[in-house]
Amino acid sequence: MPEGAYMPQYHGLEVFIPENDRPHIEYFEQAASGTLHLQHCAECDLMRYPPSPMCSECGVTDYTWVPISGKGTIHSYYFVPHAVNPAFRDWTPYPVILVEIDEQRGHPTPDRSVRIIGNCINADEGPELEANVAIGKRVEVTMIDMGDGMALPQFRLSDEDPEHDTWQFPEDA
Repeated sequence: MPEGAYMPQYHGLEVFIPENDRPHIEYFEQAASGTLHLQHCAECDLMRYPPSPMCSECGVTDYTWVPISGKGTIHSYYFVPHAVNPAFRDWTPYPVILVEIDEQRGHPTPDRSVRIIGNCINADEGPELEANVAIGKRVEVTMIDMGDGMALPQFRLSDEDPEHDTWQFPEDA
């Protein structure tokens, strides 16, 4: 392991996290508790993702970690058609989804919310099938143990009904 770094693993890949990147270290350590936590700004009262040393809205560095439900809606998605690393060879194609988290929807403006990127996985922790993933479908967070007291938040499709009609990319796109 490089000096001054954390090296948890995901699919056999070492995830390099510098020891001075406290926000990401704390994020992955919080995930190991089994509950998704986000930074909450002490000044403007907004949650944020990705983890960062200061709030992008007001510039304040004072924050706390707050637990959230981990439930949300697929806002967008993409199926990666090729393995970007040999560790993902058996995963292709695999879904990368942008999840609009239920908490803080429509804040600070009507079209804004906290959105988190992750993989959409099935019950066996493999990639969800393309036919099952659609914009508007409901998801919930699940944690993948990376070792070293850290976990990676990923998402599974939920049994909850979508709020609106769902949409998928056309097969010929």
